[in-house]
Amino acid sequence: MDSFEWNKIIGAVLGTAIFIFVVRQAAEVIYEPEKPAKPGYVVEGVAETSGGAATAPVAETTPDWGTVLPTADAAAGKTVSVKCEQCHDLSKGGPNKIGPNLYDVVDRPRASHPGFDYSGAMKAKGGNWTYDELFKFIKSPGVYIPGTKMSFAGISSEKDRINLIAYLRSNADAPAAIPAPAPKAAAAPAAGAADAAKPGDAAKPAAGVDAAKAPAAAAAAPEKK
Repeated sequence: MDSFEWNKIIGAVLGTAIFIFVVRQAAEVIYEPEKPAKPGYVVEGVAETSGGAATAPVAETTPDWGTVLPTADAAAGKTVSVKCEQCHDLSKGGPNKIGPNLYDVVDRPRASHPGFDYSGAMKAKGGNWTYDELFKFIKSPGVYIPGTKMSFAGISSEKDRINLIAYLRSNADAPAAIPAPAPKAAAAPAAGAADAAKPGDAAKPAAGVDAAKAPAAAAAAPEKK
């Protein structure tokens, strides 16, 4: 095959490549989709990336677990757990997914489930998944443990978190113990109680006694021994 034939083959290959490139560029211009200014549907529980730093949530008082857990709705909590199941398996012996398996998670040592690669931030946090810890973490994972792999936006509703924790507690071979209710504050003194004695009250004569005769009456009284 002489050089003329080779030139024709090379020219055909180059021409084809240029043609494909031109067609692709033209197609991108013609069929480029118009991106909406605002998404038409936002999946609840997925964090929106705004490019800014996470804002710390408003501090809230943790519940009295001895009071709220016995009356919590674990069935409603199971419904809330669907949000968790996007990334976690909740069944006994189930696999790790994007997140670790959550069966028997209440009071489990943090970052301890076998086979899951936890973030350094989660390992460094230490401690157990107590009721209080779960309550705070589920509200805003990325704020409570900065650096966690968990990108879930969190659950702001206190009631939903309590019900979810009640369900997670029940999802175990031996559910974690419910603490005793916190002691109630001492009752305030009853209204209308006698006022404390005021200085000088002892020097006042009894009602109905003439002030002028009071010293004489005091002198006539026998001395007590």
